[in-house]
Amino acid sequence: MKIGIIGAGNIGGNLTRRLTALGHDVSVANSRGPETLTELAEETGATPVRAEDAARGAEIVVVTVPLKAVPDLPSGLLDGAADGVAVIDTGNYYPRQRDGRIAGIEDEGVTESRWTERQIGHPVIKAFNGTYAQDILDRHRPAGDPGRLALPVAGDDEAAKRKVRALIDELGFDTVDAGGIEDSWRQQPDTPVYGLRAGAEAVTEALAEASPERKPEFRG
Repeated sequence: MKIGIIGAGNIGGNLTRRLTALGHDVSVANSRGPETLTELAEETGATPVRAEDAARGAEIVVVTVPLKAVPDLPSGLLDGAADGVAVIDTGNYYPRQRDGRIAGIEDEGVTESRWTERQIGHPVIKAFNGTYAQDILDRHRPAGDPGRLALPVAGDDEAAKRKVRALIDELGFDTVDAGGIEDSWRQQPDTPVYGLRAGAEAVTEALAEASPERKPEFRG
């Protein structure tokens, strides 16, 4: 499968490593240009590209940049992507630690991923946002393994969600359907499931225990 990854930080870099190892055709981009990705490309065989070219022909695109950088992504980001492209949003809102105050989230009360959808003009599937980056490399397990971790996945496009869940299964993790993007607050930072290393049953319970109240330290 052709996959575009926009963002080469911890999550983006490790997804590039695992997905290329599984035989996928990966294009990877960052904000500094493809010439800065030579080392990752040589390590993995991924193709370094400009951000505006990362989605070209891609069936899945991963957007894994700081939330404050989402509005700066190139316009027409998904032009040239495959029909029915699934867009994975791994982002989190850290107003005090990194992103500053984002009015669309604070004033309108929308979920972080709904805000991201509006910026890029395309539905997203929220996944990997509460995953430890190193776990992508170290904690994948075959299906049925009692130690297999589960990841929550939220989104409104059911076909795209199925595609993303199948990819996560291939990566070595179970998934739990966390509902639509309006429900994705259940996996935002400081919720019980955020950073939880557990199987599907515990992840399901953690999603149910979440509160929509955003604590002061996670408000701008």
